[in-house]
Amino acid sequence: MEDIFKSLREQGINPYILEEIQAFREKYPAAPELKNRISAPELPYYGKEVFEMAAAALLEGEHLLLTGSKATGKNILAENLAYVFGRPAYNISFHVNTDSSSLIGTDTFQNQEVQLRKGPVYLCGENGGFGIFDEINMAKNDAVSVLHATLDYRRVIDVPGYDRIRLHDAARFIGTMNYGYAGTRELNEALISRFLVIEMPSVNEETLERILRDLFQDFKEEGLRQILGLFMDLQTKAANNEISTKALDLRGLIGALKTVRAGLSPLQAVRMGIVNKSFDLFEREMVEDIVMTRIPASWTAEDIFG
Repeated sequence: MEDIFKSLREQGINPYILEEIQAFREKYPAAPELKNRISAPELPYYGKEVFEMAAAALLEGEHLLLTGSKATGKNILAENLAYVFGRPAYNISFHVNTDSSSLIGTDTFQNQEVQLRKGPVYLCGENGGFGIFDEINMAKNDAVSVLHATLDYRRVIDVPGYDRIRLHDAARFIGTMNYGYAGTRELNEALISRFLVIEMPSVNEETLERILRDLFQDFKEEGLRQILGLFMDLQTKAANNEISTKALDLRGLIGALKTVRAGLSPLQAVRMGIVNKSFDLFEREMVEDIVMTRIPASWTAEDIFG
């Protein structure tokens, strides 16, 4: 935990905000049985202004909606916030089959009686967790009705046939959404009004370098420069609508680099992590051309790491 606070101080995060976060942690200690839901994120979040906006909103009891294009760190920020605030995290991924019972719970037969098997929103509200609504703009009407009640200022959810759920004072919800994904739609005004919205900026080369150096301490300088250049090239092409965002995959890039460290050739690794994410033949050839300008076919793992 001290490492992540050290990283935040090094970024110049407002000391008052960090003090308030520490006070929040002391005021709302997590129950021992929930410690397994408080896990350190794989990556720290880099972005002073965005982190300060998000933390200030959560400290004041507001809920957050993180919007923006792919590979802007929305989920990384959400995971970092839950960890820094010391809250158990409940990840809820929305899809076409997500309904109210998926969120609140459903009836089950136990101990010779019908009982409510609590869903993630119920548990999060009850235990004072941070609920992360991933791809919230895929929520259908049945699920949206639950979100309206959950995010309302009254902080009370009525479950038909059961007691009212009063949200724990520490409970917060963070929604994330990408634009233009298949199955997504516009959020209605009533739902948006329940959030403070942060438009996530695209990752820049400096931030990406810090992330990669944190993950891979043995990067060779030339290898790092070419990997950074590759991602920036893909980001520019996607921003100009020359390619889709399928190849703009930071998780895929990191996964590819892990296989390089295991001994795979950089070109093979990048094909798995980046190129083959495009299923359109023409686009895949374009991405392959971009990769070939940065990653020579003759390179081995020793050209990237050493």
